[in-house]
Amino acid sequence: MQLDHSVEEPLNREPPVGDLVSSFFTIAGNYERNHGPIPHIAAKDHSVKVNGLVDRPFKISIEQFRSRYTQHEIISALQCAGNRRHTMRTLLKEVDGLDWGDGAVMNCKWRGPKLKDVLHDAGIKTHDLKGAHVAFACHKTHVQGSDWYGGSIELDRALRDSADVLVALEMNGKPLPVNHGFPVRIIVPGVSGCRSVKWVDEITVQSEESRNLYQRYDYKRLPPEATDKESAKQYWDITPALQDMPINSVIAEPRNGDLIRLPPSGLIELKGYALPQGDQGPVVLVECSIDEGRTWEAAEILSGNDLKAKWCWVLWKATVRLQTGKKRRVLSRATDAGGNVQTGRPVWNLRGVGYDGYGESRDLNVV
Repeated sequence: MQLDHSVEEPLNREPPVGDLVSSFFTIAGNYERNHGPIPHIAAKDHSVKVNGLVDRPFKISIEQFRSRYTQHEIISALQCAGNRRHTMRTLLKEVDGLDWGDGAVMNCKWRGPKLKDVLHDAGIKTHDLKGAHVAFACHKTHVQGSDWYGGSIELDRALRDSADVLVALEMNGKPLPVNHGFPVRIIVPGVSGCRSVKWVDEITVQSEESRNLYQRYDYKRLPPEATDKESAKQYWDITPALQDMPINSVIAEPRNGDLIRLPPSGLIELKGYALPQGDQGPVVLVECSIDEGRTWEAAEILSGNDLKAKWCWVLWKATVRLQTGKKRRVLSRATDAGGNVQTGRPVWNLRGVGYDGYGESRDLNVV
């Protein structure tokens, strides 16, 4: 088990984005997002309650998750709702939240039983899925503002085989690292990472979404009228929780402010990653622009879309011809199989979540 973690404070970090895109599968320890201290849990002693609006509530061990159910494997990105928050706060307006750059994301192979199979064993009481949720909770560690962490997704999503929601036991072919939820976590592909609860110890079918503050009073795209914490109060209850993440792309190389010495050809290489919107993947096209978006040229997708995996990122590269000068800017945009195209007009929100403006590297000094 990975022991590179704190047991007293939350561990939050991201790698240089150039390092992040050096591998299709993200190396454990590159990106970490935690709301509280990281607990030590012995797999043999851990169990998960399955309860709520079910006919047969039960408690299940880690070994039973392995032995009772077919194990499924998916490749999925897991992205913080605040990925690219720094760009929102610097290009649009100040926001309230940790200053994540472009590296608050990971792309991994996850393995475990499908949540729908576990819920089938419990027997769903309600046939009216409207408004019903499956809530996930971790009571093993306190978090800021609460004694427990939780989140939820729509019951309909949890029961859809094509949604690939996992009770994950493995990451990249090995037991989950401690930092990423050992011995068991939820993985909800295409959805903000805050719903993929780590160290999960309770799964509850209920008539409404999770009551946890991170579901009700955080991770929402509040309207622009919510300009501070006081004015936001009237919007929390009427703004839906962020679930599906928007389509996105990032330029990993070069980075903002880089000095670029042009070779005789005048050509330089751009590299980056792109993510589909929700369940609309894979990304089928990445384009780059050197003229502020007036014209676009297709990049080469290096890996990801060939897997026909709708949940994973793609890595890409492009060769562009730059002119010498200061404060040059290059842009990227992605298109997915669902026809979603990355926007050039991102909308500001107080929490700085779901930023989906063009990928960019700006203030390049080209000599």
